Amino acid sequence: MDSILEATSFSIPECILASSGHRMPLLGFGTAASPPVGPEVTETAILQAIELGYRHFDTATLYRTEQPLGEAIIEAISLGLIKSRDELFITSKLWCSDAHGELVLPALHRSLQNLRLEYLDPYLIHWPVSSKPGIYEFPIKQEDFLPMDFNAVWKAMEHCQRLGLTKSIGVSNFSCKKLADILAIAKIPPAVNQVELNPLWQQKKLREFCKANGILLTAYAPLGAQGTIWGSNRVLECELLNEIAKEKGMAVAQICLRWAYEQGISVLVKSFNEDRMKSNLEIFNWSLRQDEVKKKINEIPQSRICSGEDYISKYGPFKTTEDLWNGEI
Repeated sequence: MDSILEATSFSIPECILASSGHRMPLLGFGTAASPPVGPEVTETAILQAIELGYRHFDTATLYRTEQPLGEAIIEAISLGLIKSRDELFITSKLWCSDAHGELVLPALHRSLQNLRLEYLDPYLIHWPVSSKPGIYEFPIKQEDFLPMDFNAVWKAMEHCQRLGLTKSIGVSNFSCKKLADILAIAKIPPAVNQVELNPLWQQKKLREFCKANGILLTAYAPLGAQGTIWGSNRVLECELLNEIAKEKGMAVAQICLRWAYEQGISVLVKSFNEDRMKSNLEIFNWSLRQDEVKKKINEIPQSRICSGEDYISKYGPFKTTEDLWNGEI
């Protein structure tokens, strides 16, 4: 990340992605719902988010929210909420069964067709593992996991960027070791690594590695993904975070989001509740004190919420969570 650009009237601050030079809003709106909701609910929430000022939207083949996001974009233009798609920053992701060199480009074309767009902003590898081609299901069957050919898949990702079908490319759920493996072969380095990151899982080693290599970290589950099938209430119920929030007259969620923003991390929030959507935007006109960060938040005991157990298989490349995260657990 090279610099942060603040607009004079309210808009979400942006950064410049080092590997592509494109701008990315530092607060984005996630569309993954677990358990899933209907496409109409998703489309309505996205329209509300655009009206409130969100411009970065995160989707993936796995989430099955590409189509409602595409519909919401068309509706937002027709309503005059935005002038064109170019005002938005749209992320989608390559699913494991398409993570094969020859399948990357067709998978991106399908995502663009679902979204009714001509290009993505970043296109990310969703997980550092492949699975049997042609099977779109989650969880993935144990026997369907395959090692990813990083060289072939990353070359195909680079080809997508050169074609102009995506402005940037990146990864998700990659450890320092797996990022280093990509960097060793990359002609275009990853612009983004999207990972679980919050005050209870601060990823200090990964943050340092990404900063040193010009890779922007994007946080999913910045509030612990409470209310999802796999999430936890540990972040929002953290006693120390609640103390800071009470003292500042803020919500715990706002403390978490502001903390991440101050670390130079981009953040994905996911709430379809309009009041919480507004609250999540109100993190830019105040700051945390150094003692609140260094003596309190930085000292919180650390543990993952998303263990990655669904990507562990005796038949696949990762037989333990230690293998998946290369010891970063």
